[in-house]
Amino acid sequence: MGVGRALMLALAILAVASLPAAFALLFCADEILDRVVCGWSEWRERRRERRTIARLDRAIEADALTRDIDLSEFDRTDRRPLEQLAADLRRLGGQRLGGTGRSMVWHGAVVQAYDDRLRLACSALGITEHLAELSGVDQEIERVRVEGVLHAAGLTLPAARAGHRQRHR
Repeated sequence: MGVGRALMLALAILAVASLPAAFALLFCADEILDRVVCGWSEWRERRRERRTIARLDRAIEADALTRDIDLSEFDRTDRRPLEQLAADLRRLGGQRLGGTGRSMVWHGAVVQAYDDRLRLACSALGITEHLAELSGVDQEIERVRVEGVLHAAGLTLPAARAGHRQRHR
């Protein structure tokens, strides 16, 4: 009987020790059940989204669309980051618009540097431009067109008149 009493005593101690966990389980059962149900529904939703994306990929043949794109083109060391081109364009555009009182040579150099950055930005974004081929008023019109297209692509540039914001939509 000594072993039976020791076993009973061990079970009683175990029952008393696990009593707080049992109360917590009893009082938090609804929250635990809610978390399990939410986790299950999120898993089902992620699974459904993955299947939908896989079906769409098969339907539009996404691999065929991206097969010819050379991603190493974006990793070239001589390629300027688009953020740097945007900063250069804003700086040069401000100098181009606010360069009153400067020499014609200085203004021409700023406009040339601005056009060079516009061409680089267009090249980086795959936008067609004809700045190098034109001159005079035609080049000015092309510059405004390119600025509008770059603005539509998300690149904010200085406006044609100082103090006015660009509104290309």
